[in-house]
Amino acid sequence: MSFLRRLPADVRKALATEPGERVLAFAPSGDGWVVATDLALHLPGGARVPYEMIDKAAWSEEGLRVTTTDGGRHEAPVTEPRRVPETVRERVNSTIVVNKHVQLPGRGGVRLVARRPPGGEVKEWTLVFDEGIDPADPGVRAQAEQALEGVRRSMGV
Repeated sequence: MSFLRRLPADVRKALATEPGERVLAFAPSGDGWVVATDLALHLPGGARVPYEMIDKAAWSEEGLRVTTTDGGRHEAPVTEPRRVPETVRERVNSTIVVNKHVQLPGRGGVRLVARRPPGGEVKEWTLVFDEGIDPADPGVRAQAEQALEGVRRSMGV
């Protein structure tokens, strides 16, 4: 392998990885490296984002933009992404156990998404409301929770 295809040893050592975590793909960033492992996306500055916490990862000419399920945002300039985009897409998709849209009484609905860490149990359910629906409305929230309970029972998760 040429140097350009290997993650520099000092970068690998600096990663905050879990025991057994393996590097799958990486790309240079303006201020460090973007590294995709089998468990998480590592960003310049030391941010480690587990795949089950990634809501959206978007690539453009400017680089990578990641939005997490808790609303956090991360950006990294990447001009040559190599295999990182497809690796992140595959790993994020592998964490989704259930992705179901449910129509709520009235207008619109909610997308119910169950995620799990690689090899783990369902850790989190995310409720993504359609445009124009107020998730803070107690009535809407109760309907969504009822729909979630129905999906949980029918899917066994």
